Amino acid sequence: MGYLLRTGQAALWLAGTLATHNAFASTPENLYEHPVWLTLGHYHENRFDSGYTSQADDPAFFLSEDGKTNPKTELMATLAAIQQPGEGDDHARCRFPARDAWLREQLDLPEEPVSCPAYEGWFDTLNTEKVTLVFAASYLNSPSSMFGHTFLRLDPPQDDNETDLLLANTISYAADAAEHDSELLFAYRGIFGGYPGITSIKPYYEMIRLYNDIEHRDLWEYTLNLSQHEVDTMLAHTWEIQDKNFDYYFFDENCAYRLLALIDVARPGTDLLEEVSTHAIPSDTVRWVRDKDLVESIHYRPSAATAVSHSLESLPDEHQTIAAAIANGYVKVGDPEVQQLPAGDKARLLDATYDYVRYQSEADNWPREFAAPLSHQLLVSRSRIDNAKPIPPVKEPTVRDDQGHDTFRLSLSSGQLAHNEFTELTIRPAYHDIVDPPEGYRTGAQLQFLRLDARLYHDNDELQVEQITGVEIRSLSPRNQFFSPTSWQVGFGGRRTDTGTQRVLAPYLEGGAGGSWSLGDNSQVFAMATADLEIDDDIRRGYDFAPGADFGVLHQSPSVSLLAGIKTKAWIVSSQHRQDQLYLKANYHIGREFSLFTEFTREDHFDRYQSTWQAGIHAYF
Repeated sequence: MGYLLRTGQAALWLAGTLATHNAFASTPENLYEHPVWLTLGHYHENRFDSGYTSQADDPAFFLSEDGKTNPKTELMATLAAIQQPGEGDDHARCRFPARDAWLREQLDLPEEPVSCPAYEGWFDTLNTEKVTLVFAASYLNSPSSMFGHTFLRLDPPQDDNETDLLLANTISYAADAAEHDSELLFAYRGIFGGYPGITSIKPYYEMIRLYNDIEHRDLWEYTLNLSQHEVDTMLAHTWEIQDKNFDYYFFDENCAYRLLALIDVARPGTDLLEEVSTHAIPSDTVRWVRDKDLVESIHYRPSAATAVSHSLESLPDEHQTIAAAIANGYVKVGDPEVQQLPAGDKARLLDATYDYVRYQSEADNWPREFAAPLSHQLLVSRSRIDNAKPIPPVKEPTVRDDQGHDTFRLSLSSGQLAHNEFTELTIRPAYHDIVDPPEGYRTGAQLQFLRLDARLYHDNDELQVEQITGVEIRSLSPRNQFFSPTSWQVGFGGRRTDTGTQRVLAPYLEGGAGGSWSLGDNSQVFAMATADLEIDDDIRRGYDFAPGADFGVLHQSPSVSLLAGIKTKAWIVSSQHRQDQLYLKANYHIGREFSLFTEFTREDHFDRYQSTWQAGIHAYF
């Protein structure tokens, strides 16, 4: 009996060895350079030599010792491993089902069945027929969400209209950060690759609660036109990278970048990753997916904050005042101001007020002992009104986030500082200036990084760096009787500053906080307390600090954007003087590809009045 067993094992080993040898013999010499194999291994050409390096940073992702930098040995190791006898969750065919399927197809290997309990159970649980790319709009109050976020929803078969997509699963890639890390630490480590990035599977309702309900971010759902085979390939590769470490970089190898890689795997030849240069902005990646004709349908899911604001804004102004008074306890539900309203108007008032109280109890932690009885009174009063028309649903925005202007901006202008004429070139990799075309972006929001402003002065042909903007964020969210957001701004970089005797390039850090109030649909005024810090050896004490204020007005429309105001600050460390500035910026938008702009400042600095103006053109790419 033992002899028969040993003979059988030897025969199996010999058969496997011969099959592997035959597979190696028939393998095309350059198969390891096939685009699909490189995509499956996340290999990219090295910048300074002819080799490749995988972006995967987890040893468990590779079967050969030098697999990270050698796609050829990784292919050979994979080919050998998938042809070894045996099965089970630890077998290479079960660990790398997408690699296995592609190699068998390329080399015409036999499609032998294999038992992979963990993978098969996971695959069946996901039960995916369609894949939807979900874009969560930008959220400036968190550094990790300033550009928006994307993830994939795995849609089950739509057997009928009752299929609940809230129960569908999602694929998400994010930095594996510690819960106690501050927002500033997260931003720093995220920029410089200090976190591992993990691909995870979560229910869609959890993502909605996080992005749609808590962070007040509208969701756009782009259902992709992938075939069932392409969907299955995407899931197979997701299994391969799930829980594998890919170092996370905030600007390029981020959530959006990894999802592009999954789509490239599902549909070879899309080459979405080829669109990425210095950064991968989620709204840009959605635009690339759309331009590759990968989108089948689009659905808008407004956030809880958007829905509540819509309910309140649907009321006449006098009814909004009553709703605010009820919510704040100044008016009771049974008071004449409410009960004497016509039935239809009262129903809308009660509905909108209930939506607002419920939202505030969840988002702003209103005390339950106040919110619960008030909500009950509103519902009881509303239940006594029959046949009232409901509040109309939130309208889909005319312009989606992926339809806004491109984020890379190149600007050319001419101007004059005092009596010195100059030509200025500005390069901004991303993202949005407060006076750029506003459609598709948050009202009153500005986010720029790595912006370079260089000037050529004509009188002496001197080329100077005028300013280097590391990061510049501004959030002007108007306040009203229902919501009181704080407007704020922060920025750092290097800029030309006047020391009294010369203009030097000095590192700076600035910030501010205050409020903004709406003047109508497209305009608002704002007031901020500010603080500036400059550091340079040419400053008398090496640094200077200035508290100050910024008062202004902002108008944003599809055709024209205007920003005007007055800044004042008092330098109190090195120079003890005031600096006052009157400023005006105006952009005339030519579609979403170009803007004509002009800027003017009049400044009192070191008791000298000085004017600067310039005019030119912005081009968006």
